Amino acid sequence: MSSQSFADLGVSRPVLDALTARGITTPFAVQRLVIADVLAGRDVLAQSPTGSGKTLAFGVPIADRLAANARRPAALVLAPTRELASQIVDEVRGVARARALSIAVVYGGVGIQRQARLAAKAHIVVATPGRLEDLLERRELTLEQVRVLVLDEADRMLDMGFKPAVDRIVAKTRADRQTLFFSATLQGEVGRLAAAYTRDARRHVHKPAPERRAEVEHRFVHLAHEGKLGALTLELRDERRGRTLVFVRTKRGADRLVKRLKAQNLPAVAMHGDKSQSQRERALARFEAGDVDTLVATDVAARGIDVADITHVINFDAPGDCDAYVHRVGRTGRAGRTGAGVSFVLADQARDMRRIAADLGLAQEFDQARGGR
Repeated sequence: MSSQSFADLGVSRPVLDALTARGITTPFAVQRLVIADVLAGRDVLAQSPTGSGKTLAFGVPIADRLAANARRPAALVLAPTRELASQIVDEVRGVARARALSIAVVYGGVGIQRQARLAAKAHIVVATPGRLEDLLERRELTLEQVRVLVLDEADRMLDMGFKPAVDRIVAKTRADRQTLFFSATLQGEVGRLAAAYTRDARRHVHKPAPERRAEVEHRFVHLAHEGKLGALTLELRDERRGRTLVFVRTKRGADRLVKRLKAQNLPAVAMHGDKSQSQRERALARFEAGDVDTLVATDVAARGIDVADITHVINFDAPGDCDAYVHRVGRTGRAGRTGAGVSFVLADQARDMRRIAADLGLAQEFDQARGGR
């Protein structure tokens, strides 16, 4: 199975050439699982973590499924955040262009008129639910010709309260559409949503091989609240550290921490929901380019960040649950590289954090850190 190529999966020559031009020659596991089913016109439910290659798992076969003369838009991808929507467009644009297909992004925080014009003419529209509903209400766009619908990171869309909007959007698409549902989990409410939106779907669960976990070092630092800034500056001054993502609980906390780090001669940028779209894009661009090697973010703002070579993820504020821990720390140690996940633990958080660590098979690391305090 692992030796399968994109050609073996049925991908067309133009799309193969576009992938090869980017140095992409071997499909990731989730792509091997999903692409052939999508090309065959099947509905798909895919459980796959962030950073697993799922964007091309739907982007590649969609490019081959759509015709350049199709009525538009012919495909719709729903994503929970502006950053993720932009990254999907960047990832898919090359394979779409290879098939003479256009792609447009739709999200809030920027001018609506230009987005409306581009979206109405695009074969593939990638959108956040709120701004897409704005366009639909203004009759700038119709979804009557959408033949392929993708819900990406569906679990996060539920977490962010988008279910009513998504329900309304899905109801505006054709009944005979093909639906592709991607989520970090297919349990509970997410599973019920998946069943409601799909028909006779093929279900695929992609879990990274256990040995890949060893590529990330998990450390728990037990400290008092007043020791957190000192511990963070110590981590950030480590010469082995590269690009680092620091997670905080609140938007105000992100801005405050950036100011405190700058006072310590440690440049950082913040990313959260109160920033304008242009501010968020500038912060992410500086982080990606290496101009600033520390990005301080809230969970929701960071959901769509998929930046290469993040060496450290630091939980300055503790994650709320196992899923949050996995989504955060999963941004390091990718593509065979090593990484470190560092979590600061206050005394009143120790019980909850130990439960999270135990559920993830990290109880030994947690207890060792506590013993060595």
